[in-house]
Amino acid sequence: MELLPVQLRAIRYEAEGISTFEFRSTGAQPLPPFTAGAHIDLHLASGLVRSYSLCNSQDESDRYVVGVNRDRNSRGGSRLMHDTLKVGTVLNISAPRNNFPLDETAPHSMLIGGGIGITPMLCMLRRLESLGRPWTLHYCARNRASAAFVDELTALQAGSKVGTLHLHFDDESNGQFLSLQKVVAEAPAGAHFYCCGPLPMLAAYEEATRDLPPGRMHVEYFSAKEAPSTSGGFVVELANSGKTIEVPEGKTILDMLLDAGVDVPYSCMEGVCASCETRVIEGVPDHRDLVLTKEEQASNKVMMVCCSGSKSPKLVLDL
Repeated sequence: MELLPVQLRAIRYEAEGISTFEFRSTGAQPLPPFTAGAHIDLHLASGLVRSYSLCNSQDESDRYVVGVNRDRNSRGGSRLMHDTLKVGTVLNISAPRNNFPLDETAPHSMLIGGGIGITPMLCMLRRLESLGRPWTLHYCARNRASAAFVDELTALQAGSKVGTLHLHFDDESNGQFLSLQKVVAEAPAGAHFYCCGPLPMLAAYEEATRDLPPGRMHVEYFSAKEAPSTSGGFVVELANSGKTIEVPEGKTILDMLLDAGVDVPYSCMEGVCASCETRVIEGVPDHRDLVLTKEEQASNKVMMVCCSGSKSPKLVLDL
């Protein structure tokens, strides 16, 4: 995977625990284009690789902006971003990838963001505004102090002819969460739904939209719903080299690939970013990712080796 060197040009406080980080090219060449819903992988100095959604307009070719919440349960990425990155730092990133694309032809887009899940929604809103396509945003947070971009969203809605903004703060609603069943039931006919946020919100969202056609329901996870497959007991054959690797109990495919010195890209290690997507030539994966659709998983053409295992005694991978 080709990496791009970028320089951190600005850090901005957005809300309690949330900051945005603005990166620009280190040379004269523009950054690769991206589309609303895309993310980049940041390669941090400690060797960690973390994925973050782009929140600036896709019309901008001179910068990437990501929003990062300083997660109390951080595995190291958000803590490093907040505590160690300084303006002027140069680091490597991946080109943008999009596992959460916006359907620009939808008659209406219903966007639901919870906490830091607002970041891809902000990029989507800017795109919908530029196209003049109708949108509704429901933005949920524990309280106003922890809600990022509220002033920007309010200003955007005030100047919009096609958009509606609803803010929901738990502490101003007697601790009650937003009713996603009601949001879905009252949405305009034919609307497409997008949701990104904490796991309880995403579970409620999937329940509220379970009767919708799959093409109208879109979701992005920041963390896994279940543990990776570590049952082991199968072998992985690397088609390009002919090497065979045994995967024992307690290990993932990615663990064993890295132990064997195989150069395979990865980031989240939870099946939510698609960095490690690998083509399957033979065998039946035990899919555990949250990126592929049910149809894509059933086809068994690709898999995420960071979290998925095997239902067959052998997998042959395009590695």
